[in-house]
Amino acid sequence: MSNVAVAEPPKTKRPKTKTRQGLATKAQWRLLGLLIGLAVLALVLIASIAIGARAIPLGTTLDALFGGLRGRDAEIIRTLRIPRTLLGAEVGIALGVAGALMQALTRNPLADPGILGVTAGASAAVVTAIAFIGLSSLAGYVWFALAGAAVAMIVVYALANRGGGASPVRLALAGTAVTFALTAYVSGVALLDTATFDQFRFWAVGSLGAASYGTLSQVTPFLLVGVLLALALVRPLNAIALGEDASRALGARVELTRGVGTVAITLMCGAATAAVGPIAFVGLTVPHIARAITGPDQRWVLPYSLVISPALLLAADVAGRWLGSPGELQVGIVTPLIGAPLFIMLVRRRRIPQL
Repeated sequence: MSNVAVAEPPKTKRPKTKTRQGLATKAQWRLLGLLIGLAVLALVLIASIAIGARAIPLGTTLDALFGGLRGRDAEIIRTLRIPRTLLGAEVGIALGVAGALMQALTRNPLADPGILGVTAGASAAVVTAIAFIGLSSLAGYVWFALAGAAVAMIVVYALANRGGGASPVRLALAGTAVTFALTAYVSGVALLDTATFDQFRFWAVGSLGAASYGTLSQVTPFLLVGVLLALALVRPLNAIALGEDASRALGARVELTRGVGTVAITLMCGAATAAVGPIAFVGLTVPHIARAITGPDQRWVLPYSLVISPALLLAADVAGRWLGSPGELQVGIVTPLIGAPLFIMLVRRRRIPQL
């Protein structure tokens, strides 16, 4: 037999290993960013407790929080500022996560909690309770706002589901139509009765000034269930981002995901709106900030939204107390002043991605 030289096979590269290393590095950077976001949130939480109409030194604030300090300042911190800060954080989380969930479900980057009629439904129920039942307590607003938000979502989903399924475009169109109709109803009822208008406008402006432990105990269970449901949908949401046909081919249950997502949005937005009134731009802006940092992966967008949104809302509340001193500007007035320029800057620096 003749000796035939056999060429050695060319050395192959290992792209998979490099890909894994790249993904690991990207995940580490995202985790580091999340930790930085948590540190910023902690600073904003302390600022929210320390800054108010009554000047309280930072050392006194920390002693009241961690050292068991007694006295007038400690009483103000424990009975007024802590529940206000906790409620602001919860409402911020609810609006931010609901906005991210809504944009992912509808694949509409301009969707926010107002576009599916949730906020308008809650407002319509509250103004109805004030005008026709004589309700005047925040405890009663919670249940009416939740019921109104749920009914509005059911109507929107039923309208969008007629004749071919609840596609993202149908949901957005049905939500916009219901929102305009309910907004007209709210304006009509409020303007026809001066007493109703006077009472409703204090709720509608969006304020954390009436926060209490009682309000926290009422809305926290709804917000907690809503956030947990939203976090449970991260994998189906990533599949839906590929399109309905592709997501079904991958085994995702699109209708079930949209149904559970709708329940989560109703719980979060209904409870948050009931507690403090309508607050704009948090649900719209925060998901864009999160996607600018993490990309479109919902496994990171939702956790980032969960951290950024309470920091943004509480920063707006602190700014309102500082700008309006010795009184205050309601947080519902300040969030558009901060959120709108931030959103415009994001739009100018980056093209709004198609979800």
